[in-house]
Order: sequence, then structure tokens, then C-alpha cells
Amino acid sequence: MTGYYPCVRPERNTCVLVCDPDPASRRRVRAVLARRDALHVMEADTLEAATVVISRCAALLLSVGRDAEDAVMRFRAAGFEGTLVVALADGSVADAVAAMRAGADDVVPQPLKPEDVVDRLLAATPARRPDRRRDAPRPPPRRSGDFCGFLGRSDPMAALYDGITRMAASRAPVFITGESGAGKDLAAAAVHACSTRRDEPFETLSCRSSVRAELERDLLGQVRDATAGQGADRAGAIERARGGTLCLDEICDMDLELQAKLLGFLEAGRLRRVGEAEDREADVRIICTTGRDPLEEVRAGRLREDLFYRLHVLHLHMPPLRARGDDVILLAETFLARFAGEEGRPLARLGPEAAAVLRSRAFRGNVRELQNLMRRVAILLDGPVVPAHLVADPGAEGTAVAEAPPAAAWIGVSSVWGTPARVEPLSVVERRAIEAAISAFDGNIALAAAALDLSPSTLYRKKLAWQDGRRLS
Repeated sequence: MTGYYPCVRPERNTCVLVCDPDPASRRRVRAVLARRDALHVMEADTLEAATVVISRCAALLLSVGRDAEDAVMRFRAAGFEGTLVVALADGSVADAVAAMRAGADDVVPQPLKPEDVVDRLLAATPARRPDRRRDAPRPPPRRSGDFCGFLGRSDPMAALYDGITRMAASRAPVFITGESGAGKDLAAAAVHACSTRRDEPFETLSCRSSVRAELERDLLGQVRDATAGQGADRAGAIERARGGTLCLDEICDMDLELQAKLLGFLEAGRLRRVGEAEDREADVRIICTTGRDPLEEVRAGRLREDLFYRLHVLHLHMPPLRARGDDVILLAETFLARFAGEEGRPLARLGPEAAAVLRSRAFRGNVRELQNLMRRVAILLDGPVVPAHLVADPGAEGTAVAEAPPAAAWIGVSSVWGTPARVEPLSVVERRAIEAAISAFDGNIALAAAALDLSPSTLYRKKLAWQDGRRLS
């Protein structure tokens, strides 16, 4: 019988809708939810039936064939903003990417593994989030465009999601480059999570250790020194990741001698623990990250050329935050809501001037810098709206906003007062001084305002007035 099968108490934000033509598949997912004392479940065997009841639900598991993109767009167009996981029966990687771009939060292959699917559904469902006090500020609703921990809808991020999805299907090594704080570690985890190895271990090892012997033990493991009676047998990161994925963070920092041993493992698939005479086999996919230019590191002799070409099979480059357009606002709002809840502070919103400052910031520390900034804002903010001065950029070299400006900032004022024969209206002099200060600081409103001993909001207000053809006193 076609239709939907309601849960006992179909309360909004406490219900999961499972839309699948296969009743056995629906029963398996329901059974896992029931074992975990989780959310209520509704079932539907057609898209039409699911559309009727979707407004009651916080999450949707949608099993479809090759028409996933159209199905996802249908529910998003209907206003569904909850978690949407697509179980793709016979689609290709391109179909999975299309579903994600249409607004799916995740794509899983069929046949379903109910435990995996339920984990992904519950992780993002508001009613199941831990430590949620009744009076705590609630974060904004989950939005289409997030992917494996990333949040963003810009074209650079869409290309990144596409690359991750395509590379996840391969067994080849992945080399991830990008600036500090751009999310290289998150991209590595996403490649693993989207791969067929997702049920196996995911290990991360930092290569920044200055002690080669210590890093070697961490990577390859060690056996107990029976003669000295010291130490203990322990598996290294490669063995701990057996069957799964090992991420080598900042690979360019690895000692050259250890790079040679890593290359030997990659070529033979076998490793030898420190102090051991026998080799061990390990099937591991390697992902590397670096914040440097790897080719420059090769030229400088800090990265072995043969190792680089062995690892640099698939390449992902992380877009910097400043290249992601309005993603910075989406991220800022998300972080602000999260930290307000953690700090027990009232939920606030970004003012238009603060949003403009965020769009213009260089964010040399990328998402990590923005995250730290919004935590500071959540703690210091007094009032419901975030003002511009709380998110102002202190400058590339760490210069404080309140420090004295260079002489170039005053060129506009000097040029006016250097021609006493010509008298101009005060508003014209003021505008010229402001525009000269903004130009001297390469468009940075916060620094220009500090140089002029004004608040950033005053400069924004005057700029808007000039654009509207008005005149402010």
C-alpha cells in the first residue's frame, strides 16, 4: 500500500522520515534508531507520500536511483531545511556530486549500512545534540551547502566538494595544499569519510617533530629492547591505520632519512618497526598536507623528489577564506551562535557594517582566524548586534588598530591646508581626508578610522551617505 506510516508522536524536530520503496530497508533503519532510543521514525514509500509529511520532520533519509538531484531539489524547494541524506542506488560519482550541489547533506551508497546512516542523521539533528540547555541560544538552522564538516556554498567550495568526492573513490595518494587554517585536515578527513575505507581507522600524524627518532617511532612503531629491558612494543601510525587512511600533516617537515623509509614502505607495502628484524605488511592509503609550496621544497632539497612524485598523484588545493565570498558571513554567523551557546551569552547578529568589515578582511589565518575572532566577539559583545570595531583587522604585521598611522595617511589633509588661497567647504575637506586615509590603508576601514580618530561605523555611515548623494554634518 502506497503512503506514509507515521510514528507514535510525530513532533516537529523530533522525527526522522525514511523514504524508501523497499520495506525491508526501512525496517532496518527503524530498528537501529529504536535500539539507540533515538528519534521517532516516519516511513514513506514514494516521493509524493514523503512530501505530504516532510514539514513534521527534522531529518530525511531518501533512497533514490539516478534522479537524486531532482528529488533533492524537490524537497529543498518545498522549504525543508533539515538534514537530508541521499542513499544512491545505482548512481555515479557525478550523480552524487549533483545531489550535494542540489542541497543534500550527505550521500551514501546502497545497499545501506543502517548504523552508518543513522550516525550521520543523528549527528546533525537538533533534538539529539548533547548539552543543549532550554535557555541556551539555539544555532541557526542547518543549511544546504555543508559537506563532511565543511560549510560553504561558494564556487571554490563547490569545486572542492567535487574534487573530494571524485578522489575518495580512488586508492591513490592525495596531496593537499593550502594556507594555514584553511581546513587541510578537514579535507583529509572528508576524503576518508567519503571513501570505501570510511569504516576503517583514520590516523593523523604531525611531521613537525624536531626529533627524528621520535617521529620514526611514531610512524613505524617500535619493539621492546630486550637487552636493555627498556621500552615496550607499540604500533606506529601506519599500523594503526591498517585498512584505512593515514594523514601525514606537514609532510615537508619530515626528516630526509625518514622520508626514504616512507618511500620504501610506499613502494613495497611493507614496514619495519624500530628495533625489529622482520617486515610487516600494511594496506594504508596516504594523504599528505602542507602549507608550503611543495615544488619549492623539492628544489630546496627539503622534500625528496621521488617521494613527492610518489605522493603527488591526486592534488587538492584549499581555497583561502578571502576567496570564498559570502561564505565568510555564513561561517561567522555559525561560529557566533555556537560560541554564544558555549559561553552562555545572548544570541546576537552581525550588523551590516560588521559584515562589510568581515568581507574585506584578509584573514591570513583563514577559517581558524575567523573562528577565534567570533569566539572573542561572543565573549566581549554587549548588545544584540555585532558592531564593526569588534571584527576590525589589526593589520598584517600585528599592528594595533589604535596605533599612529604613517605620514602617508595624512596626505589628503596636508594638500588641502597647503593651499590657503583656496577655501573649500568643510564637508569637502572632510571627505578628501577620509578618502585619503582609506586609500593609504589599502581600503581597510578599521585602520583608516583609527588614524582619523573616528569609529569605523562613522566612516561607513559617511560612505553610504556619499553614495546616496546626501551630505552629513
